[in-house]
Amino acid sequence: MLSDLAKFLQKEFDLGQISSNITAVLIAIFVAAVFIILCYFGWRLLQKLNKFIFRKIEEKNGRSMSTDFLEKIISFIITIFFIILPFNWDDIGQSVLGSATVMAAILGFAAQDVIKDILAGIQISIYKPFDIGDRIEFENGTAGIVENITMRHIVVKRIDTLRVIVPNSKMNDFLVINYSYAEVPRSELFKFPVGYRSDIRKTKQIIARAIKDSPYTLPGLQTKDGKLDYAPVYFIEVDNSALIMSVTVYFAKETPTEVLKDDVNTSVFEALASNGIEIPYNYANVILRKD
Repeated sequence: MLSDLAKFLQKEFDLGQISSNITAVLIAIFVAAVFIILCYFGWRLLQKLNKFIFRKIEEKNGRSMSTDFLEKIISFIITIFFIILPFNWDDIGQSVLGSATVMAAILGFAAQDVIKDILAGIQISIYKPFDIGDRIEFENGTAGIVENITMRHIVVKRIDTLRVIVPNSKMNDFLVINYSYAEVPRSELFKFPVGYRSDIRKTKQIIARAIKDSPYTLPGLQTKDGKLDYAPVYFIEVDNSALIMSVTVYFAKETPTEVLKDDVNTSVFEALASNGIEIPYNYANVILRKD
């Protein structure tokens, strides 16, 4: 191509061979620079358009794992397209890197972990065992809120605000407890010890009232007529030093368990104390004897 351009310049402008070659190289560099700049701005424009479209989708339907992952896939495809665009497509097809054998080798060895993570990410975004904002717990006890999904990993924000980064392929192998799965309230079992001489009926009423007054609890027990109500308080056990009251408390899926426990325990124990209900504790009498 450069030789043809040099001959054209030499003929039209009566340039020497060396001058026409230099001029042809400079023109080719200029054209290439302009083309690369246009590619860059085209890439920026499509990336912004991609973000704009998915932000509108999020405003309408809310943020979800599927839209997050799809946005990143499209962004990746746009980038690959503009990387390949400056090259001659015919040359690429005939080159060594364009051969099926070499490409298979690259995918099989150099990029096998990347491909695994991308495919696992596609599976997760399609089947949705959890979504952005869900509270999950891994089999090793690590718990947190799903914050983000990329083409390669899931980001989980722990209670202490640290982030756990898990590759998509590993995530597919984990046993995961999803506390936010489906539109049903979560529940937690509470046990409250009271003294032997406590008025049992009054004690149950105080505990039930304190739970209902909490801003974090909600009715979750389905009654015979199909309505939802708060679970009753039960006297379930006589312990060595206390009577044990038990109640199941229902709460919204987005409420952290520690927030609920703190509020319910504080409210119930304050209510019991203010109503004169004894809250027992273990103690020992030590008798000193002289023989």
